[in-house]
Amino acid sequence: MSILIKKADTKKEMNDFVSLPHRLYRNTRQYVPDMDADIRNFFNPKKNRSLQFAEVQPFVAYKNGECAGRITAIISHKSNESWSKKIVRFTHIEFTDDCAVSEALLKTVEQWGAEHGMTEIQGPMGITDFDKEGMLIEDFDLDGCFMENWNPSYYRTHMERLGFTKAADWLQIRFKVPEKVPPRFQRVADYSKQEFGVKVLQKTKKEVYDSYGKKVFDLLNEAYTPLYGFAPFSPEQADDVLHTFLPVVDMDMVPVVEDDKGQLVGVAVTCRDISDGIKKSHGKLLPFGWFYLLKALKFGKQDKAQLMIIAVKPEMQGMGVNATMFAHLIPIYNKRGIKWCETNPQLDTNIRELSQWKPLNPQTVKRRRCWTKPIQTA
Repeated sequence: MSILIKKADTKKEMNDFVSLPHRLYRNTRQYVPDMDADIRNFFNPKKNRSLQFAEVQPFVAYKNGECAGRITAIISHKSNESWSKKIVRFTHIEFTDDCAVSEALLKTVEQWGAEHGMTEIQGPMGITDFDKEGMLIEDFDLDGCFMENWNPSYYRTHMERLGFTKAADWLQIRFKVPEKVPPRFQRVADYSKQEFGVKVLQKTKKEVYDSYGKKVFDLLNEAYTPLYGFAPFSPEQADDVLHTFLPVVDMDMVPVVEDDKGQLVGVAVTCRDISDGIKKSHGKLLPFGWFYLLKALKFGKQDKAQLMIIAVKPEMQGMGVNATMFAHLIPIYNKRGIKWCETNPQLDTNIRELSQWKPLNPQTVKRRRCWTKPIQTA
């Protein structure tokens, strides 16, 4: 039976696009759904101002009249300009265990990219670093998180069969929260305070919304520029991110570090994992999803913290800023009843970032991959 690929341009097609993973993973414990509204907002220029710098096209695959796959093609002009590339990215990829479906979806993105002058296909990658990145290729049995993709093991098999190879891999760090700050962390933190005059501060959400958020994103742009596929955030993009993620964080768990001149040199954005609330909501705010999310945010008993962002000014990296932030956070985690932490995906080539966790006896888990392939034109 042939596969029909359609642009998700009608209400029905977009409904199929949004609902497909709910059907595929209905009984999958590890899967944490996206909120339906977030997926729809991704394609709305009024809600996602990153679309000023990118072209996107969602597609759905039908087999025997039933939706069997989906994918979004992206051309991130800002990223391509930053890295001097002609890459079409793909994201939101979901498909049944049918090679005809996955092949048709990815070939459609290749063709769409070629029509726009692209020479390479890569993904899963979004428009910005706050979009989910990478396809899970290990540890499928571990619970997912609201900040990351989860997919079944057969996805990797399909990608390799279709000739895709590794462009980049990310790892996540998982560690138990110690009852006390490890002596090595404390020594390094004390040295950093004495030598560079750094101090930990806590800001209110109002301060971040009003002005301090700009400082944070200036720091992110400076610290993340060398990282794979990164493109600097515009003020509009930064504003969208703040309004999306700031509501879910507890500001006591968001330390910022300034030097003796009052310059921002480090920030760690962490929050209690709210994945259980999102699972119970099934990705929908109505009729009762809002209740589960509010309960997870305000009264959640989840004993895991998600480390969403960790950024240090380049010239201060390796100078104890990270240790200073976590010497501050560990007592707070203990007070909140948080027993363990997990980072967001970190590049496996970022040795300095990965090595900082050694005093906490970390595990590396959930390897995920950005795949790449040259676009073959006739």
